[in-house]
Amino acid sequence: MIEYPQLPSGKRWLVTGAAGFIGSHLTEVLLSKGQSVTGLDNLSTGKISNLDEAVKTAGDKNFKFIEGSITDLDTCRKACEGVDYVLHHAALASVPASMKDPVNYNEVNVSGFVNILQAARENKIKRVVYASSSAVYGDEDSPEKVENKIGKFLSPYAMTKYLNEVYAEFFTRVYGLECVGLRYFNVFGKRQDPNGAYAAVIPKWISAVKSGGLPVIYGDGTATRDFCAVQNIVKANFLAALEHDAAGNVFNIGCGVSTSLNDLMKNIYEIFAPGREIKFKREAPRDGDILHSSASIELAKKILKFEPVLYLKEGLKFL
Repeated sequence: MIEYPQLPSGKRWLVTGAAGFIGSHLTEVLLSKGQSVTGLDNLSTGKISNLDEAVKTAGDKNFKFIEGSITDLDTCRKACEGVDYVLHHAALASVPASMKDPVNYNEVNVSGFVNILQAARENKIKRVVYASSSAVYGDEDSPEKVENKIGKFLSPYAMTKYLNEVYAEFFTRVYGLECVGLRYFNVFGKRQDPNGAYAAVIPKWISAVKSGGLPVIYGDGTATRDFCAVQNIVKANFLAALEHDAAGNVFNIGCGVSTSLNDLMKNIYEIFAPGREIKFKREAPRDGDILHSSASIELAKKILKFEPVLYLKEGLKFL
């Protein structure tokens, strides 16, 4: 049983990207805690089946779904009506895809984000918590990433997420709209899509191992990541929404543990194919990928009182 922060009663939350991987988890836990939720999603990458699963236990009496895009300001205004808190997770999220289509990534991730901020401001919403990314650290080569030290961006996706942080700081400082950014580090969990060329590594590898296929490691496998179970992300969103001193800040959200891709492969075989010989393919590193990425979560611990509820091995067992 995961322990989440206690939430105030009688509040309505807007979850953008509600039919996506992270958004559906936020929706599920909010509804299970008796909260009212408006979900906004254009279903370009999200799935109604994710929402069906998210609301099946708590029921849909406190849930309202709006099919629409954050690139439309009027849709954002409608979604923000009567809302107390916004958890913003609607975005295009692939580093390799952004290298091929920077214009669309800017339209959705930057212009769409400004639409949400403006709609929240007009509706006098108390706080906007938004998903940033560890990708903003770019070529900054410290083994542990600290919030106030970033490098040169390696992808349009990374740039869009940093621009979100710049806009959020401006809306907080100038307009008084409280915004809190969360830089996620390699999130994984149930309902994460294993299909497609740009799927996240954990669901893709698990799918390949279960089916007897060969998972692919890009590079020599020594690249490291801070793999963070989605349950930690849910907890961080609630803390960021409710902690008074969080407004205007950006926080790393991970586990503070660095794991190589080679070690991740071993863990996946150990849990999902025990006793089977470890087999995989190697391919060249992908453009825009960061070599090493591990989170310092000291600021989140200090201000948000954040502590991970699941680490890599425990999180994999929830899949």
